[in-house]
Amino acid sequence: MTQSVTSAEDSREIELSVVMPCLNEAETIATCIGKAVAALNMHGIRGEIVIGDNGSDDGSVELARELGAHVVHVSDRGYGAAIMGAVEASNGKFIIFADADDSYDFGEIPKFLAALRDGADLVMGCRLPSGGGRILPGAMPWKHRWIGTPVLTWVSRVFFSTGISDINAGMRGLTRRAFDILDLQTTGMEFASEMIIKASLMKLNCREVPITLHPDGRTRAPHLRSWRDGWRHLRFMLLFSPRWLFVVPGSVLFTLGSIAHILLLPGRLQIGSVGFDIKTQLVAALAMLLGSQMISLGVFAKTFAVSEGLMPGGSRLDRVGRLLRLELSIAIGLLIMSIGFGLLFWAVAIWADKGFGPLAELYVGRIVIASVTVIILGFQVISGGFFLGVLALKRRGKR
Repeated sequence: MTQSVTSAEDSREIELSVVMPCLNEAETIATCIGKAVAALNMHGIRGEIVIGDNGSDDGSVELARELGAHVVHVSDRGYGAAIMGAVEASNGKFIIFADADDSYDFGEIPKFLAALRDGADLVMGCRLPSGGGRILPGAMPWKHRWIGTPVLTWVSRVFFSTGISDINAGMRGLTRRAFDILDLQTTGMEFASEMIIKASLMKLNCREVPITLHPDGRTRAPHLRSWRDGWRHLRFMLLFSPRWLFVVPGSVLFTLGSIAHILLLPGRLQIGSVGFDIKTQLVAALAMLLGSQMISLGVFAKTFAVSEGLMPGGSRLDRVGRLLRLELSIAIGLLIMSIGFGLLFWAVAIWADKGFGPLAELYVGRIVIASVTVIILGFQVISGGFFLGVLALKRRGKR
């Protein structure tokens, strides 16, 4: 190792930590370290190389140490765990990480560092031509280039307004401060999505720089499993966005059900040649109940994610969860239930006026459907308030 890479004794002077996750990368790790060291030397960067080893048994660790890299043994398995373990053991003000399979060129370190020095909190590499990047022949499978990466990138832009052109790029840079603020939690491949999503939600300064993706230098199969890991990323994004997964579709269901319910309460509704009657009102009631349940699940999911550090607080959905404290939920729920019981007593009064005999008037049945629906909604609000109270309990080691 050359003199541009500092030792542990000079850690206070280290500007950049180059981090590589490693699991049996003996074929390529020496090349990656060599390119990183050359970049540091050529540009006079005070840096260190930190390897997050995830249990290699092919000599990767020995090779890295021989080249002067600092090797950190990370017992928790997973891509995210390996990177986080290495970052936590590093000393640089800035961090740049990429895979140790030689698919990313560590000679491109200076462009990441320039953006970080210029005030960026997170710098993403972009491999796609749309963002100025380049993919060499054989470097990316067709299903990654034309299906996986575009779909996941589109979802991230729509759900989280990331503005990123290539969410799956594995070469990234961030400041030490940003790493601490992000408080990343996931240990697997979802780590890559969590970083971008949180950075966007926290309004960090995110930038992209064009990079070139090379065919990796290994002869063995990659650790990545296309469909499995792609689904894990998509699933994580959906779970990370309770607004789109629960609240938006739930609100649509509840609104449409409420409108239909109100229109059908007086009697049969005729639109052209199609008639809507009491059976449609039952379906509308079901839509209202399902919609309200989905909205509740969205608030629950957001509250849990914030309490576990998976998501930042402060969003409108988070504020709703904080507002609906147990006492307020009980008050609102009782008010809604009282309206439902009022409708039910009205129906009973009509029945009593008829001498409690057989009722042919369908409007009584409509009132009963409305009353039962409203009573259930009120009960959901009260029970949801109790559940939110459980989720919001202060626990040791939690915010």
